[in-house]
Amino acid sequence: MPKFLLEASYAADGARGILKEGGTSRRDFVQQLVESVGGRLEAFYFAFGEKDAYVVADLPDASTAAALSLSVSASGAVSTKTVVLLTPEELDQAANKTVDYRAPGT
Repeated sequence: MPKFLLEASYAADGARGILKEGGTSRRDFVQQLVESVGGRLEAFYFAFGEKDAYVVADLPDASTAAALSLSVSASGAVSTKTVVLLTPEELDQAANKTVDYRAPGT
């Protein structure tokens, strides 16, 4: 199953929700959300800095990841960025594929 990194930034309403419900409650909710679409939560971390939370999840496919991102972002309480993660073996497979590329102007 493909692995994704979801980066979350809370708006004011989202931050108020975390203060009210707590961090473990949010992690448990995200786990249930990921499992409801056929995925598996690998990690959930809160952070300081530009992003407020990082989630690593195995999801069935990119359209499922997009559906999660759209639903979460539509709430207005959280904005997300989704990154596809590759294993070293997947990168080896990519490196062994032949691509007929020409740089512009060459």
